[in-house]
Amino acid sequence: MVLCWTTDKEYFPMSNTKKKTAEDEDVVSTAIGEFGRWQLLMTFLLSLFNIPCTWHIFVPTFHAAERDMWCARTEGFMDVEPSLWKNYTQPEGLCKIYDLTGITQDDLPYLAAKNKELVSCTEWEFEGEGNTIISEFDLVCDRKTLNNISEMMFLGGVAIGGLVCGILSDKYGRKRTLMASVLLQTILGVVISFAPWFQMYFILRAALGFISVSVVFSGFVLSIELVGGNWRTVAGISYLFPVSLSYMIIAGMGWLLRDWRQLQLAISLPGFIFLILWWVLPESPRWLLAMGRTNEVMIILQKAAKWNRKELPVNIDKQLLPCETECDTESVNVMDLFKTRQMRKKTLLLFVIWFSVYLVYYGLVLNLGNIGGDLYINSVLSGAVEIPAVALSIVILLKGGRRWPLGLTMMLSGVACACTVPIDLVSHNLQWIITTLAMISRFSISSSNAIMPVFTAELYPTIIRNIGVGASNVSAGIALMLVPYLWEMANIHQCVPMSIIAGCGIIGGICVLFLPETGSGPLKDTIKEAECESRSSDSSEIKRINNNS
Repeated sequence: MVLCWTTDKEYFPMSNTKKKTAEDEDVVSTAIGEFGRWQLLMTFLLSLFNIPCTWHIFVPTFHAAERDMWCARTEGFMDVEPSLWKNYTQPEGLCKIYDLTGITQDDLPYLAAKNKELVSCTEWEFEGEGNTIISEFDLVCDRKTLNNISEMMFLGGVAIGGLVCGILSDKYGRKRTLMASVLLQTILGVVISFAPWFQMYFILRAALGFISVSVVFSGFVLSIELVGGNWRTVAGISYLFPVSLSYMIIAGMGWLLRDWRQLQLAISLPGFIFLILWWVLPESPRWLLAMGRTNEVMIILQKAAKWNRKELPVNIDKQLLPCETECDTESVNVMDLFKTRQMRKKTLLLFVIWFSVYLVYYGLVLNLGNIGGDLYINSVLSGAVEIPAVALSIVILLKGGRRWPLGLTMMLSGVACACTVPIDLVSHNLQWIITTLAMISRFSISSSNAIMPVFTAELYPTIIRNIGVGASNVSAGIALMLVPYLWEMANIHQCVPMSIIAGCGIIGGICVLFLPETGSGPLKDTIKEAECESRSSDSSEIKRINNNS
């Protein structure tokens, strides 16, 4: 039996004065409080791991920054102005150039009249300082698609890595997986900056995608497992705030460092600083408890209680014992996501939801990217617009639970996109209305993107939580790989991409409503506990929602 202990000494008490029963408590929160100075420090440090991850995800925007380019001027024409050189010698674009055999500078204005043969360019010149991967590896003309393949490899690594690293995290622990992933991420990032061939570049990028998603998810799961009650919502959403900051920081770094190798090195080296946190961050006490490692749990709880200025319950050692006997026999793998009817239902619905959120979110990001033409300003704005959406998500979750806010924001995003379709068909002079609706959709789906990981993590029990989040990320990775091709469907009809985005938003939002509410109830440790929770009555669900208000 788990006894209830007061949490009046919490550093940041929530404005929830309702009395909690034993079934609403968990031993970790009972012992050290739902949130205190210790949790504040740990969750803040964990959120910082998002910064290098976001840099690595977003840096291809600067690696492959578009620059004006032309077929390279040959010997004898180096003093010709680039604009004149392009006009005179390249009538069909940068991939073909007139055969200049026997041609002098004086003949350039008359090349078209001479009926000279067009030949393929073999070298190019690029405007601006420093090298991009486009200029260094000649990713133009027939090699242009290689850059898209590189990003496909990275996103493929993200899709697979989410599942594999989730399995490792649930087996070997959140902290070990997180720190090992940070080390590998940093090493890979540094090696990429010295890659001599493009083939090596995109293979390393694929490995980096595999590892980076592990850093994000391991840190996220560890963060929400250190807190309890309503603070789980605050910690889970606040974990995403550094993402917005990262967009703005890398814009400044990219503006200062125009060479892709220098920029890659600059975003990779700070990763070594995070390795120091091995001696600061704890393992998840909930994971240790689920594994039956109660001695290690005691050490962590003693340290946390001291930071939070709390006294541990006198019988805390006895409260930890029941989980040791239950969890010691429970071994899990990916197939446990489909083991029972309720678990299958959750898993399949979450696959659809994650696919929908990522397709809508990144589909809109690509569509709304051209907001002024300047890459660096756009990057700052794209980060700034996320901040109010993430902040609003905290308030919404605390007042309305998880299920309805996620479902409604997804459906609102889909409906807003759907409204752009008839407007676009009726008139092309109402672009401001279409843009406004698209911005409403993006704001809504940004909120969904913040809510979704918290809700997903709460739906799965501790022993299989990272596997569940990682498996959901596979469907998200598939959506990411499809996004670049989504806008090519405009060749069928201009309204097709937005119609698909609208459909995904609405369908995904409806799927959310078939999932159980989690509220601020205690995290479940085992699959058996989760199954019992899934079979609970509607009155229990309403009670959890009320606890959030």
